[in-house]
Amino acid sequence: METDANVMKAPVRPVLRVNGLSKSYRRKGALWQRSDVVVAASEVDIEIFVGQTLALVGSSGSGKSTVARCVTRLEKPDAGKIWLEGTDIAQLDSRELRSRRPKMQMVFQDAATSMNPRFTAAEVIEEPMRIQKQGDKSARRTRAKELMQEVGLSPQWADRYAMDFSGGQRQRLAIARALALKPTLLVLDEALSGLDLSTEAQIANLLIDLQAAHSLAYLLISHDLALVTRLADTIAVMAHGQIVEQGPAVQVIANARHPETRSLIASTRAAQANLFALGAAL
Repeated sequence: METDANVMKAPVRPVLRVNGLSKSYRRKGALWQRSDVVVAASEVDIEIFVGQTLALVGSSGSGKSTVARCVTRLEKPDAGKIWLEGTDIAQLDSRELRSRRPKMQMVFQDAATSMNPRFTAAEVIEEPMRIQKQGDKSARRTRAKELMQEVGLSPQWADRYAMDFSGGQRQRLAIARALALKPTLLVLDEALSGLDLSTEAQIANLLIDLQAAHSLAYLLISHDLALVTRLADTIAVMAHGQIVEQGPAVQVIANARHPETRSLIASTRAAQANLFALGAAL
């Protein structure tokens, strides 16, 4: 008879593991010029476990959003593997991807442009369920109202047009839509950028609560290290399409080794100092 000591623990498998992800684009010049190849991501390796957040940070043009779009297969990578719950989705065709998409959802920076302006709040949330043919009309409406409640929106607003909500409320609506298919991975592409500090803090708290409630893995794309320090377990710093530094968030911030990381930290501190000075002046 096997004892507990003889039972081997199964290794914990990451929700997302990316190995050697590369993506290039061809930039066309004038008719008499040769087109240039722009390397947006090169040999990117990351992994995220259940209930954890990995923040992919870097300055504009560093390649972090390209990685996000490849991970969610909005774009097909040139090379590399993207393991989502043990399945490599990097080279799956559109038909094969359909069954995997519910497991990975994306929340964009500008919620307004990601929603049909003619849709009500409930219709925005119901859309992915309708596309995936999940539930009947009544079940989808019930689920939409439950999700509105969970993200801090009154279910009584279900028939209000999405464009009638404030920016922070629309971002809550976008998060509710992302949760509709019960994903295991949320990709947050600058999802808190452009919000005022008070609203940003509220949405950050919401994301923390939802992660704990649903055991979600987050891939957070951001250039804001102040926000990242609060939300992330791990930080990966990108520059010129490559990850130049990666490790536990506290360690990366406290002992930054790469110039890009130090530059991001300095920019964050300068921005915070300016806000403090502005507040004192007011």
